[in-house]
Amino acid sequence: MKKLLFGLLCCLATSVSAQQGAEPVKVTDLLKIQQIGNITLTRDGRKAAFTVLGAVPDPKNKADYKNVSQLYEVGTESGATPQQLTSSIEGASQPAWSPDGRQLAFVRTVEEKPQVFVMAAAGGEGRQLTRYKHGATAPRWSPDGRQVLFSSAIPLRELLKDSLLNAAKRLPQWPFEKPGFDKNDQLAATKAKPKPDGSLDEIRAYLDQNEIDKKAKVLTKLNFQDERDVSAEQTFSQFFVIDAAAVEAQPVALTSGFYRFNQAAFTPDGKHLLLSADIDSLQHPDRSLENEIYLADRNGRNLRLLLGQENTVYSNPEISPSGKWLAFQMAPTMGVNVPELAVMPLNGTAKDIITIPFDRNKANLVWSDDDKYVYFTAQSNGGAPLYRANIKTRKVEKLSADDTGILSFDMAKNKVVFAKTGVLNPSELFVTDAGLKKMQRAGNFNEWVKTRRLSLPTKHTFVNEKGLTVEYWVMKPTAYQAGKKYPMVLEIHGGPSAMWGPGEASMWHEFQYFAAQGYGVVYGNPRGSGGYGQEFLRANIKDWGTGPSSDVLTALDKTVAEGWADPAKLTVTGGSYAGYLVAWIVSHDQRFKAACSQRGVYDLATFFGEGNAWRLVPNYFGGHPWEPAVKEVLTRESPINYVQNITTPYILFHGENDRRTGFVQSEMMYRSLKVLGRPVEYVRHPGGTHELTRSGDNRQRIDQMLRTYEFFERYINARSLVN
Repeated sequence: MKKLLFGLLCCLATSVSAQQGAEPVKVTDLLKIQQIGNITLTRDGRKAAFTVLGAVPDPKNKADYKNVSQLYEVGTESGATPQQLTSSIEGASQPAWSPDGRQLAFVRTVEEKPQVFVMAAAGGEGRQLTRYKHGATAPRWSPDGRQVLFSSAIPLRELLKDSLLNAAKRLPQWPFEKPGFDKNDQLAATKAKPKPDGSLDEIRAYLDQNEIDKKAKVLTKLNFQDERDVSAEQTFSQFFVIDAAAVEAQPVALTSGFYRFNQAAFTPDGKHLLLSADIDSLQHPDRSLENEIYLADRNGRNLRLLLGQENTVYSNPEISPSGKWLAFQMAPTMGVNVPELAVMPLNGTAKDIITIPFDRNKANLVWSDDDKYVYFTAQSNGGAPLYRANIKTRKVEKLSADDTGILSFDMAKNKVVFAKTGVLNPSELFVTDAGLKKMQRAGNFNEWVKTRRLSLPTKHTFVNEKGLTVEYWVMKPTAYQAGKKYPMVLEIHGGPSAMWGPGEASMWHEFQYFAAQGYGVVYGNPRGSGGYGQEFLRANIKDWGTGPSSDVLTALDKTVAEGWADPAKLTVTGGSYAGYLVAWIVSHDQRFKAACSQRGVYDLATFFGEGNAWRLVPNYFGGHPWEPAVKEVLTRESPINYVQNITTPYILFHGENDRRTGFVQSEMMYRSLKVLGRPVEYVRHPGGTHELTRSGDNRQRIDQMLRTYEFFERYINARSLVN
């Protein structure tokens, strides 16, 4: 009996640490992962459409792979299998069912502009519905099925002269902030012709033409960086409708003015339009951080303010199927906060708001058909479960497991279709009931994973000096053998408000790859991470370095104390804020054999000017670099000011078009270390943005992972580099 019990325990231990497949995870398995998203159900709940994103060979270069999204549909009856609806190399995204479920609207790129297409639900060739010069996205059908609503981003220069969107040739009411001009006079149309040797008006026309011809970028706005470039252009999202049946229909504008409309939807009876925008402010759009919710007539006229308040953002409005209730979120404009979930009668006012307590960041609000529940996802304790809130009792019920993540979902007529990520599969599709009691897997989009031997994480916790419980996960090498010592990689997440865990999809491949290469992997959620409530989220205010590094190093120390990790072969890597934290750690701690920072921030005062995420500085550090008290904190918290202490071999990565953190950050760190004569290597990826490792060029994603691994191998000597 004891022998039998011992055998069962051994089998259990093996199953917990690894899934027994025939092959280890390879770096090129990155190209096999298919990601399910954009799930949408027909009104009767009988069919779901969704997208599948995967890598396909680039027809222009056989060594490259493009990320292409295609449309699929699946019935919700038992045993239904998914059917692919589109196959064009241009792909398809953002599916939207017509009210009768017979047609699908979707978005496809044509001549470098997104446009809306319509196709029969059974598949076949899509018909291009929009040919709008500024592009068309986010399609939604009107309740009667006769029109399709869509969004388009209109450049300010075009909006000023557009005969339909701005027939009266109005100018913005907010100040354009061009110095020397008090009343936006420089935006008014001029009859002067460009002439460099002409009058002042002709010189101005000449300079304006140089901007149009991209010979100059003249910056007057506050937010002058987008994700990949410095941009002088202002754009304003507007909403339009177009006849769904006509062959050459022209879009009709529903919104107007020099405002950014974030969201639009018809009320269920089709009589009104719900709009989300910041219209109430007379500030420049870059300075106004509020957002309001409005109700308008079906044609966009007669706007009525439903929710709006100074220093408050009202977002994600969703009307219940009956049209009686409005669900939304609200949060302060500045600071580090968890938004509140709330509901109110659609015909009510702010005094009728009912808040639903739930101390997590919510996303993807969806109403049940009976108006009883609001469904949503939320990152929590290493996963992203599906929840539902009962609006009568204000109670929140968790419907799915903590150690998995719901990537996308929709519900209708007591049916829920969702995509889930977990340790055993990066993305899989399920059909279930409204309570998630009877789940049925639909399709096998990552069936290849079954042939791989996977390392399964084990969860651990400790309480830090602030009394906060910190969670972390440990993955042993895939081919782990008791009694042997293994190298270890400490993986750190960015944000700083991101969250990692078994239910977070973005690192699935990297974690498994390092485990397959013989490394132990430890990762966790230090103070400041999302998924643990507002107190935990705010625990790194004015403390980006010392506190969070203590948390991740404690997780590492406790893992090494288990006895199987080699303390002489420790490595560390992380991107974005984690690139910052890696720099902080190696400038204060000498235990690592090699370190890697990706797209990091190293000087917070410079980041304030260089990165488009610059508001992290006032939000986390209480002000701006020229304020003495703030300057002192930024100096203390910037790793570049401790660069002389870095002796750990260090590899730095940055995309050449990364404007979220700014690539000068890594140039400064690299040059400083090079002048100091330290072992450092700097890798730039041409065209790469901040999203390179998540959605960027696939060869560059593989390149970054392999270069990190190869660099670590130089210094830990885990295996010979020469056969």
